[in-house]
Amino acid sequence: MAPALPAPAPTASAQVARGHYLVDAGDCASCHTKAGGQPYAGGRAIPTPFGVIYSVNITPDKDTGIGAWTEQDFYRAMHEGISKDGSHLYPAFPYPWFTKVSRADVDAIRAYLATLKPVNQDDTPNKLPWPLSWRGAMFGWNTLYFDKGEYQADAGKSAQWNRGAYLVLGLGHCGACHTPINMLGGSKTSQPFHGGNAGSHWYAPGLGSNLRDGVGGWSVAEIVEYLKTGANAKSASAGPMSEVVMNSTQYLTEADLTAIAVYLKDRPDAPSKSPPDTDALGADALARGQALYIDNCTACHMPDGRGVAKVFPPLTGSSAIQADDPGTVIHVVLAGARMAAPASKPTGLAMPGFGWKMDDHQIADVVNYIRHAWGNRAPLVDADTVGEVRKDIEPSDRPSRDKVTRHPDAPVRQGSD
Repeated sequence: MAPALPAPAPTASAQVARGHYLVDAGDCASCHTKAGGQPYAGGRAIPTPFGVIYSVNITPDKDTGIGAWTEQDFYRAMHEGISKDGSHLYPAFPYPWFTKVSRADVDAIRAYLATLKPVNQDDTPNKLPWPLSWRGAMFGWNTLYFDKGEYQADAGKSAQWNRGAYLVLGLGHCGACHTPINMLGGSKTSQPFHGGNAGSHWYAPGLGSNLRDGVGGWSVAEIVEYLKTGANAKSASAGPMSEVVMNSTQYLTEADLTAIAVYLKDRPDAPSKSPPDTDALGADALARGQALYIDNCTACHMPDGRGVAKVFPPLTGSSAIQADDPGTVIHVVLAGARMAAPASKPTGLAMPGFGWKMDDHQIADVVNYIRHAWGNRAPLVDADTVGEVRKDIEPSDRPSRDKVTRHPDAPVRQGSD
Protein backbone atom coordinates (compact mmCIF):
# COMPACT_ATOMS: atom_id res chain seq x y z
CA MET A 1 0.00 0.00 0.00
CA ALA A 2 1.41 3.42 -0.98
CA PRO A 3 2.60 5.64 1.86
CA ALA A 4 0.52 8.77 2.12
CA LEU A 5 -0.07 11.89 4.12
CA PRO A 6 -1.75 11.41 7.50
CA ALA A 7 -5.41 10.86 6.65
CA PRO A 8 -7.52 13.95 7.41
CA ALA A 9 -11.19 13.83 8.32
CA PRO A 10 -13.15 12.56 5.32
CA THR A 11 -14.69 15.88 4.35
CA ALA A 12 -14.80 17.52 0.94
CA SER A 13 -12.75 20.48 2.16
CA ALA A 14 -10.05 18.20 3.57
CA GLN A 15 -9.87 16.25 0.33
CA VAL A 16 -9.57 19.46 -1.69
CA ALA A 17 -6.80 20.76 0.57
CA ARG A 18 -4.99 17.44 0.22
CA GLY A 19 -5.43 17.60 -3.54
CA HIS A 20 -4.02 21.12 -3.66
CA TYR A 21 -0.88 19.92 -1.87
CA LEU A 22 -0.55 16.94 -4.19
CA VAL A 23 -0.98 19.10 -7.31
CA ASP A 24 1.93 21.18 -6.05
CA ALA A 25 3.93 18.01 -5.38
CA GLY A 26 3.31 16.93 -8.97
CA ASP A 27 4.45 20.29 -10.38
CA CYS A 28 1.29 20.43 -12.51
CA ALA A 29 1.40 24.21 -12.90
CA SER A 30 4.74 24.21 -14.72
CA CYS A 31 3.51 22.24 -17.72
CA HIS A 32 -0.17 23.07 -17.72
CA THR A 33 0.25 26.86 -17.58
CA LYS A 34 1.79 28.62 -20.57
CA ALA A 35 3.63 31.93 -20.21
CA GLY A 36 1.00 34.65 -19.82
CA GLY A 37 -1.81 32.10 -19.84
CA GLN A 38 -4.54 31.13 -17.42
CA PRO A 39 -3.55 28.72 -14.63
CA TYR A 40 -3.85 25.08 -15.67
CA ALA A 41 -5.43 25.95 -19.02
CA GLY A 42 -2.60 24.28 -20.94
CA GLY A 43 -1.04 25.39 -24.19
CA ARG A 44 2.58 25.22 -23.11
CA ALA A 45 4.93 23.83 -25.75
CA ILE A 46 6.93 20.84 -24.52
CA PRO A 47 9.83 20.10 -26.89
CA THR A 48 10.70 16.42 -27.30
CA PRO A 49 13.24 14.66 -29.54
CA PHE A 50 10.30 13.72 -31.79
CA GLY A 51 8.44 17.02 -32.10
CA VAL A 52 6.48 19.48 -29.98
CA ILE A 53 3.68 18.39 -27.65
CA TYR A 54 1.36 20.96 -26.09
CA SER A 55 -0.02 20.59 -22.60
CA VAL A 56 -3.79 20.29 -22.29
CA ASN A 57 -6.44 22.23 -20.42
CA ILE A 58 -7.07 20.61 -17.03
CA THR A 59 -9.45 23.25 -15.68
CA PRO A 60 -13.04 22.08 -14.99
CA ASP A 61 -14.41 23.59 -18.21
CA LYS A 62 -16.89 21.02 -19.54
CA ASP A 63 -16.21 21.69 -23.22
CA THR A 64 -12.44 22.17 -23.47
CA GLY A 65 -11.13 21.00 -20.09
CA ILE A 66 -11.80 18.00 -17.85
CA GLY A 67 -15.06 19.19 -16.31
CA ALA A 68 -17.00 16.35 -17.91
CA TRP A 69 -14.54 13.66 -16.73
CA THR A 70 -15.55 11.21 -14.04
CA GLU A 71 -13.27 10.12 -11.21
CA GLN A 72 -12.65 6.90 -13.12
CA ASP A 73 -11.79 8.82 -16.31
CA PHE A 74 -9.22 10.86 -14.41
CA TYR A 75 -7.77 7.86 -12.60
CA ARG A 76 -7.41 5.98 -15.88
CA ALA A 77 -5.49 8.91 -17.41
CA MET A 78 -3.16 9.09 -14.41
CA HIS A 79 -2.81 5.35 -13.95
CA GLU A 80 -2.89 4.02 -17.54
CA GLY A 81 -2.20 7.00 -19.81
CA ILE A 82 -5.64 6.71 -21.46
CA SER A 83 -7.82 9.77 -22.11
CA LYS A 84 -11.58 9.99 -21.55
CA ASP A 85 -12.22 9.23 -25.23
CA GLY A 86 -10.08 6.08 -25.05
CA SER A 87 -7.11 7.49 -26.95
CA HIS A 88 -3.55 7.05 -25.72
CA LEU A 89 -1.79 9.96 -24.05
CA TYR A 90 1.84 10.77 -24.85
CA PRO A 91 4.37 10.24 -22.04
CA ALA A 92 5.21 13.94 -22.10
CA PHE A 93 2.34 13.67 -19.62
CA PRO A 94 4.28 11.58 -17.07
CA TYR A 95 1.78 8.78 -16.55
CA PRO A 96 4.66 6.26 -16.39
CA TRP A 97 5.35 7.85 -12.99
CA PHE A 98 1.85 8.97 -12.01
CA THR A 99 0.71 5.35 -12.28
CA LYS A 100 2.34 4.83 -8.87
CA VAL A 101 0.05 7.36 -7.16
CA SER A 102 -2.63 5.85 -4.91
CA ARG A 103 -6.33 5.98 -5.84
CA ALA A 104 -7.09 8.17 -2.82
CA ASP A 105 -4.45 10.70 -3.84
CA VAL A 106 -5.59 10.73 -7.49
CA ASP A 107 -9.17 11.36 -6.35
CA ALA A 108 -7.95 14.21 -4.13
CA ILE A 109 -6.09 15.77 -7.05
CA ARG A 110 -9.21 15.66 -9.18
CA ALA A 111 -11.27 17.14 -6.34
CA TYR A 112 -8.92 20.12 -6.15
CA LEU A 113 -8.81 20.65 -9.92
CA ALA A 114 -12.61 20.70 -9.91
CA THR A 115 -12.50 23.83 -7.72
CA LEU A 116 -10.43 25.83 -10.20
CA LYS A 117 -11.85 28.55 -12.40
CA PRO A 118 -13.07 26.94 -15.65
CA VAL A 119 -11.23 28.27 -18.69
CA ASN A 120 -12.75 27.75 -22.11
CA GLN A 121 -9.61 27.23 -24.19
CA ASP A 122 -9.14 24.65 -26.92
CA ASP A 123 -6.03 22.51 -26.80
CA THR A 124 -3.24 23.35 -29.25
CA PRO A 125 -2.59 20.57 -31.80
CA ASN A 126 0.70 18.75 -31.33
CA LYS A 127 3.44 19.00 -33.95
CA LEU A 128 4.52 15.41 -34.45
CA PRO A 129 5.41 13.57 -37.67
CA TRP A 130 3.62 10.46 -38.87
CA PRO A 131 3.39 7.81 -37.46
CA LEU A 132 3.97 9.43 -34.05
CA SER A 133 0.99 11.71 -34.66
CA TRP A 134 -1.15 8.55 -34.55
CA ARG A 135 -1.82 7.94 -30.88
CA GLY A 136 -2.38 4.26 -31.48
CA ALA A 137 1.39 3.93 -31.82
CA MET A 138 1.62 4.42 -28.06
CA PHE A 139 0.18 0.94 -27.54
CA GLY A 140 3.48 -0.55 -28.71
CA TRP A 141 5.49 1.99 -26.71
CA ASN A 142 3.55 1.15 -23.56
CA THR A 143 4.10 -2.55 -24.12
CA LEU A 144 7.85 -1.94 -24.18
CA TYR A 145 8.34 0.78 -21.59
CA PHE A 146 5.30 1.28 -19.36
CA ASP A 147 5.09 -0.60 -16.06
CA LYS A 148 1.57 0.06 -14.77
CA GLY A 149 0.79 -0.16 -11.08
CA GLU A 150 0.56 1.78 -7.82
CA TYR A 151 3.62 2.07 -5.61
CA GLN A 152 4.24 -0.93 -3.38
CA ALA A 153 6.05 -0.17 -0.14
CA ASP A 154 9.35 -1.90 0.60
CA ALA A 155 8.82 -3.72 3.90
CA GLY A 156 12.56 -3.71 4.51
CA LYS A 157 12.72 0.08 4.57
CA SER A 158 11.41 2.71 6.98
CA ALA A 159 8.12 4.56 6.57
CA GLN A 160 10.15 7.72 5.90
CA TRP A 161 12.16 6.03 3.13
CA ASN A 162 8.97 4.69 1.56
CA ARG A 163 7.33 8.10 1.67
CA GLY A 164 10.33 9.57 -0.13
CA ALA A 165 10.28 6.79 -2.71
CA TYR A 166 6.54 7.30 -3.27
CA LEU A 167 7.07 11.00 -4.00
CA VAL A 168 10.23 10.63 -6.10
CA LEU A 169 8.98 7.68 -8.16
CA GLY A 170 5.39 8.91 -8.41
CA LEU A 171 4.11 12.47 -8.30
CA GLY A 172 7.56 14.04 -8.32
CA HIS A 173 8.36 12.10 -11.55
CA CYS A 174 12.04 12.92 -10.96
CA GLY A 175 13.11 10.13 -13.28
CA ALA A 176 11.45 11.88 -16.23
CA CYS A 177 14.47 14.17 -16.37
CA HIS A 178 17.12 12.52 -14.18
CA THR A 179 17.05 9.11 -15.91
CA PRO A 180 18.48 8.70 -19.42
CA ILE A 181 16.18 7.67 -22.26
CA ASN A 182 16.73 5.49 -25.30
CA MET A 183 16.19 6.39 -28.96
CA LEU A 184 12.45 5.69 -28.63
CA GLY A 185 12.05 7.90 -25.57
CA GLY A 186 11.74 5.06 -23.07
CA SER A 187 13.50 5.38 -19.73
CA LYS A 188 16.61 3.26 -19.39
CA THR A 189 15.40 1.44 -16.31
CA SER A 190 18.79 -0.20 -15.87
CA GLN A 191 20.24 3.29 -15.27
CA PRO A 192 17.79 4.93 -12.85
CA PHE A 193 18.68 8.50 -11.86
CA HIS A 194 22.03 8.36 -13.66
CA GLY A 195 21.29 11.76 -15.26
CA GLY A 196 19.24 12.62 -18.31
CA ASN A 197 17.87 15.12 -20.79
CA ALA A 198 15.62 17.79 -19.29
CA GLY A 199 14.89 19.31 -22.70
CA SER A 200 16.26 22.27 -24.67
CA HIS A 201 19.88 21.36 -23.88
CA TRP A 202 19.34 21.31 -20.12
CA TYR A 203 20.95 18.25 -18.55
CA ALA A 204 19.60 16.87 -15.28
CA PRO A 205 22.56 15.47 -13.31
CA GLY A 206 22.60 12.12 -11.61
CA LEU A 207 20.92 11.68 -8.22
CA GLY A 208 23.00 8.78 -6.98
CA SER A 209 25.68 8.80 -4.30
CA ASN A 210 28.57 9.60 -6.61
CA LEU A 211 30.75 12.48 -5.50
CA ARG A 212 31.66 13.79 -8.95
CA ASP A 213 28.31 13.69 -10.73
CA GLY A 214 25.71 12.87 -8.07
CA VAL A 215 24.59 14.04 -4.63
CA GLY A 216 27.02 11.90 -2.67
CA GLY A 217 28.65 14.99 -1.19
CA TRP A 218 25.32 16.50 -0.11
CA SER A 219 23.84 15.97 3.33
CA VAL A 220 20.12 15.34 3.90
CA ALA A 221 19.82 18.91 5.17
CA GLU A 222 21.49 20.29 2.02
CA ILE A 223 19.10 18.37 -0.25
CA VAL A 224 16.15 19.71 1.75
CA GLU A 225 17.51 23.26 1.54
CA TYR A 226 18.02 23.00 -2.21
CA LEU A 227 14.51 21.70 -2.84
CA LYS A 228 12.99 24.32 -0.52
CA THR A 229 14.93 27.35 -1.76
CA GLY A 230 16.67 26.44 -5.01
CA ALA A 231 20.15 26.85 -3.55
CA ASN A 232 22.52 25.56 -0.93
CA ALA A 233 26.23 25.83 -0.22
CA LYS A 234 27.04 23.47 -3.09
CA SER A 235 24.75 24.47 -5.96
CA ALA A 236 21.95 26.67 -7.25
CA SER A 237 19.01 25.90 -9.50
CA ALA A 238 18.80 27.00 -13.13
CA GLY A 239 16.48 26.45 -16.05
CA PRO A 240 13.76 23.80 -15.56
CA MET A 241 14.86 23.11 -11.98
CA SER A 242 14.11 26.69 -10.99
CA GLU A 243 10.55 26.11 -12.16
CA VAL A 244 10.35 22.89 -10.17
CA VAL A 245 11.36 24.77 -7.02
CA MET A 246 9.06 27.72 -7.68
CA ASN A 247 5.99 25.70 -8.62
CA SER A 248 6.46 22.55 -6.59
CA THR A 249 9.12 21.71 -4.04
CA GLN A 250 9.06 25.00 -2.12
CA TYR A 251 5.49 24.14 -1.09
CA LEU A 252 6.28 20.69 0.29
CA THR A 253 6.44 20.09 4.03
CA GLU A 254 9.73 19.69 5.81
CA ALA A 255 8.77 16.09 6.55
CA ASP A 256 8.20 15.27 2.87
CA LEU A 257 11.37 17.03 1.74
CA THR A 258 13.33 15.13 4.35
CA ALA A 259 11.77 11.86 3.22
CA ILE A 260 12.80 12.63 -0.37
CA ALA A 261 16.35 13.40 0.79
CA VAL A 262 16.55 10.19 2.84
CA TYR A 263 15.46 8.16 -0.18
CA LEU A 264 17.93 9.89 -2.52
CA LYS A 265 20.81 9.44 -0.08
CA ASP A 266 20.10 5.72 -0.12
CA ARG A 267 20.32 5.48 -3.91
CA PRO A 268 23.19 3.29 -5.13
CA ASP A 269 26.11 4.77 -7.01
CA ALA A 270 26.10 4.78 -10.77
CA PRO A 271 28.95 2.71 -12.19
CA SER A 272 32.17 4.59 -11.47
CA LYS A 273 33.86 6.18 -14.45
CA SER A 274 37.49 7.15 -14.78
CA PRO A 275 37.86 10.95 -14.72
CA PRO A 276 38.85 12.34 -18.14
CA ASP A 277 42.53 13.10 -18.62
CA THR A 278 43.16 16.86 -18.40
CA ASP A 279 46.34 16.48 -20.44
CA ALA A 280 44.12 15.95 -23.48
CA LEU A 281 42.96 19.56 -23.19
CA GLY A 282 46.39 21.07 -23.62
CA ALA A 283 48.15 23.96 -21.91
CA ASP A 284 47.23 26.53 -24.56
CA ALA A 285 43.51 25.78 -24.34
CA LEU A 286 43.62 25.86 -20.54
CA ALA A 287 45.39 29.23 -20.63
CA ARG A 288 42.82 30.68 -23.04
CA GLY A 289 39.97 29.46 -20.89
CA GLN A 290 41.57 30.73 -17.70
CA ALA A 291 42.02 34.21 -19.21
CA LEU A 292 38.37 34.34 -20.24
CA TYR A 293 37.32 33.12 -16.79
CA ILE A 294 39.37 35.77 -15.02
CA ASP A 295 37.96 38.55 -17.21
CA ASN A 296 34.32 37.50 -17.05
CA CYS A 297 33.58 35.20 -14.12
CA THR A 298 35.75 35.90 -11.08
CA ALA A 299 33.67 38.81 -9.75
CA CYS A 300 30.98 36.33 -8.68
CA HIS A 301 32.52 32.87 -8.78
CA MET A 302 35.91 33.97 -7.37
CA PRO A 303 39.36 33.08 -8.75
CA ASP A 304 39.29 29.73 -6.94
CA GLY A 305 35.83 28.82 -8.28
CA ARG A 306 34.32 28.63 -4.81
CA GLY A 307 31.81 31.43 -5.32
CA VAL A 308 30.21 33.20 -2.37
CA ALA A 309 28.44 30.89 0.07
CA LYS A 310 24.67 30.77 -0.57
CA VAL A 311 24.90 33.77 -2.91
CA PHE A 312 26.93 32.81 -5.99
CA PRO A 313 27.19 29.04 -6.41
CA PRO A 314 30.57 27.31 -6.39
CA LEU A 315 31.91 25.73 -9.55
CA THR A 316 34.28 23.44 -7.72
CA GLY A 317 32.94 19.94 -7.27
CA SER A 318 29.64 20.83 -8.99
CA SER A 319 27.76 17.86 -10.46
CA ALA A 320 26.25 20.13 -13.12
CA ILE A 321 29.68 21.40 -14.15
CA GLN A 322 31.19 17.91 -14.24
CA ALA A 323 28.29 16.11 -15.93
CA ASP A 324 29.17 13.99 -18.93
CA ASP A 325 26.64 15.98 -20.95
CA PRO A 326 27.78 19.63 -21.00
CA GLY A 327 24.40 21.01 -22.09
CA THR A 328 23.52 22.83 -18.88
CA VAL A 329 26.83 24.60 -18.40
CA ILE A 330 27.01 25.62 -22.07
CA HIS A 331 23.40 26.83 -21.91
CA VAL A 332 24.09 28.93 -18.80
CA VAL A 333 27.31 30.48 -20.15
CA LEU A 334 25.65 31.33 -23.47
CA ALA A 335 22.30 32.65 -22.27
CA GLY A 336 22.59 33.10 -18.52
CA ALA A 337 20.21 31.68 -15.95
CA ARG A 338 17.87 32.73 -13.19
CA MET A 339 17.90 31.17 -9.74
CA ALA A 340 14.63 30.29 -8.06
CA ALA A 341 13.14 33.04 -5.91
CA PRO A 342 10.79 31.37 -3.41
CA ALA A 343 9.29 33.19 -0.46
CA SER A 344 12.00 31.79 1.81
CA LYS A 345 14.80 33.19 -0.40
CA PRO A 346 13.21 35.85 -2.62
CA THR A 347 16.34 37.46 -4.10
CA GLY A 348 16.38 35.27 -7.21
CA LEU A 349 19.75 36.33 -8.59
CA ALA A 350 20.33 36.04 -12.32
CA MET A 351 23.54 35.33 -14.19
CA PRO A 352 24.01 37.22 -17.45
CA GLY A 353 24.72 35.33 -20.64
CA PHE A 354 27.97 35.74 -22.55
CA GLY A 355 26.87 34.46 -25.93
CA TRP A 356 26.71 38.02 -27.24
CA LYS A 357 30.40 38.70 -26.55
CA MET A 358 32.07 35.28 -26.99
CA ASP A 359 32.12 33.10 -30.10
CA ASP A 360 31.70 29.33 -29.99
CA HIS A 361 35.44 28.69 -29.65
CA GLN A 362 35.72 31.07 -26.70
CA ILE A 363 32.68 29.57 -24.98
CA ALA A 364 34.23 26.12 -25.45
CA ASP A 365 37.52 27.35 -23.95
CA VAL A 366 35.95 28.82 -20.81
CA VAL A 367 33.63 25.83 -20.35
CA ASN A 368 36.56 23.42 -20.67
CA TYR A 369 38.51 25.48 -18.15
CA ILE A 370 35.84 25.37 -15.43
CA ARG A 371 35.25 21.65 -16.13
CA HIS A 372 38.96 20.94 -15.53
CA ALA A 373 40.14 23.53 -13.00
CA TRP A 374 40.21 23.11 -9.19
CA GLY A 375 40.04 19.33 -9.37
CA ASN A 376 36.97 19.19 -11.63
CA ARG A 377 36.96 16.52 -14.32
CA ALA A 378 34.63 16.20 -17.30
CA PRO A 379 34.73 15.34 -21.01
CA LEU A 380 36.00 18.01 -23.39
CA VAL A 381 33.69 20.41 -25.23
CA ASP A 382 34.31 21.70 -28.75
CA ALA A 383 32.99 24.68 -30.69
CA ASP A 384 30.60 22.52 -32.72
CA THR A 385 28.88 21.36 -29.52
CA VAL A 386 28.53 24.98 -28.39
CA GLY A 387 27.09 25.89 -31.79
CA GLU A 388 24.42 23.20 -31.50
CA VAL A 389 23.26 24.64 -28.19
CA ARG A 390 23.46 28.24 -29.42
CA LYS A 391 21.23 27.67 -32.45
CA ASP A 392 18.50 26.10 -30.33
CA ILE A 393 18.40 28.66 -27.53
CA GLU A 394 15.21 30.69 -27.63
CA PRO A 395 15.05 34.37 -26.64
CA SER A 396 12.88 33.34 -23.70
CA ASP A 397 15.84 31.39 -22.28
CA ARG A 398 17.63 34.60 -21.43
CA PRO A 399 17.05 35.62 -17.79
CA SER A 400 16.50 39.27 -18.70
CA ARG A 401 13.47 38.19 -20.72
CA ASP A 402 12.59 34.82 -19.26
CA LYS A 403 9.43 34.65 -17.19
CA VAL A 404 9.44 31.54 -15.02
CA THR A 405 5.92 30.19 -14.98
CA ARG A 406 4.40 31.64 -11.83
CA HIS A 407 2.56 29.28 -9.53
CA PRO A 408 -1.10 30.31 -9.42
CA ASP A 409 -0.96 30.79 -5.65
CA ALA A 410 2.28 32.77 -5.58
CA PRO A 411 1.96 36.38 -4.39
CA VAL A 412 2.65 39.00 -7.04
CA ARG A 413 5.70 41.02 -6.10
CA GLN A 414 5.64 44.79 -6.49
CA GLY A 415 6.82 45.73 -9.95
CA SER A 416 6.57 42.22 -11.38
CA ASP A 417 4.94 41.64 -14.73
